Amino acid sequence: MSELIDLLHSINKRPKVLVIGDLIIDKYLWGDCQRISPEAPVQIVDLDSESSSLGGAGNVVNNLNSLGADVDIISVIGKCQSGELVKSMLDGIGVSSEYLLTEKNRDTSVKTRVISSHQQVIRFDKESKHEISSSSSNKILSLLKTIIFKYDVILISDYGKGVLTVELTKEIIKVAKIKKKRVLVDPKGQDFSKYKGSFLLTPNKKEAGLATKIEIKNKQSLEKALKFLKEKIQITIPLITLSDEGIAILNNDLEIFPAKVKSVFDVTGAGDTVLASLGYFISCGFTTEKSIELANLAAGVVIRKIGSATVTIEEMISYANSLNSYTQKNSIVDRAEIKTIAKNLHASKKKIIFTNGCFDLLHSGHVKYLKKAKEFGDILIVGLNSDKSVKANKGNSRPINKEFDRAYMLSAIRYVDYVVIFNEETPMELIKSIKPSCLVKGGDYRENEVIGREYANELHIVDFEAGYSSTNIINTINERYK
Repeated sequence: MSELIDLLHSINKRPKVLVIGDLIIDKYLWGDCQRISPEAPVQIVDLDSESSSLGGAGNVVNNLNSLGADVDIISVIGKCQSGELVKSMLDGIGVSSEYLLTEKNRDTSVKTRVISSHQQVIRFDKESKHEISSSSSNKILSLLKTIIFKYDVILISDYGKGVLTVELTKEIIKVAKIKKKRVLVDPKGQDFSKYKGSFLLTPNKKEAGLATKIEIKNKQSLEKALKFLKEKIQITIPLITLSDEGIAILNNDLEIFPAKVKSVFDVTGAGDTVLASLGYFISCGFTTEKSIELANLAAGVVIRKIGSATVTIEEMISYANSLNSYTQKNSIVDRAEIKTIAKNLHASKKKIIFTNGCFDLLHSGHVKYLKKAKEFGDILIVGLNSDKSVKANKGNSRPINKEFDRAYMLSAIRYVDYVVIFNEETPMELIKSIKPSCLVKGGDYRENEVIGREYANELHIVDFEAGYSSTNIINTINERYK
């Protein structure tokens, strides 16, 4: 796991990625259910809010954008209010809608989900599924030939809504091969021949089984299906996603990369994240194998969120830290987990204490400070500055110890219940999400200087142990050995 964390820290490129596919709006109606309808045996959901996000190929774009890619999208939308909303949502994340074509007699796909108590109750769709016109298809192909030179990789996100016709898909792959651009595909349907010659395909086990006519029930049948994809569909890297088992590929031999999953809240959009992250990390120059490991990690982050979700490099690092086999009592958690944990602790009437710091060179002064902090309540959560955050606060020479090493040592202290790494210069957003009962800071702060104090019921300033500081230790070492 440490190797993956180092890879994530090493990224210094902003790859250019082109996505071609079906754009969808994922709409969510949020509410609570306390009763059953007297009219029929169905839940009555009292709605209190609604939200919309980019789905389908849009979710692939969203994930690429959040990972740090420079991304463009080619698609066809309807001349309708939902089509205008798609443009607005792309603009909201800084992605151009320049390459979107419009057809008059087309409904932009909208999937509406009703969510009650974090569970999806029902979904209803409004969309067009007929194929785009030959005129639109020709325009897409002409546009692709004009701009393809700009991109590191092409991602095809096929949701079967009519944009990626058989002939257009074949021509896209043909043009890409001529220009020596790799094409990665999230496929749809039972006929994969339209994707022939792609670099990589990402079907799940069910999709691969239907397309290959092979019931995948063990390693032998899995390998047979992968060989079918390699030999019949001529996929360079045949790949099948295996849900919570991970991702399988066939090079010379079958290789399965285990999933990196702790808990699952919602699998909506996980396939989009796998496609996006594979495209992103391959474009960054990582091997296919390492890109798959990182894609597994990215999927592990998003399936613990509700709805079509995105992932950032910082979230992946935090999640990787929490999965490390050396984690003490599972106390190193990420932002999503700590929010859920805090909610449950509040419901259980537990008094949450929060403090934060760099804790670069752990010393007895830190331990005594944490002991005092724990005395103010039941559960002590420590916000730990990430390496990036420490550098922003203390300069490029710090930290001395990497963030997971610091988190691991903190988690070994019996007064500490949870450690969560944050990437910002201050823990304001973290405190806001936790809403601790008690906020604790060191004695070098005045009350009016403490970030996030408005989100806590109590604030306590605790004097530091005299003579102890990481900076003093570093200065002593430098002085002694200069």
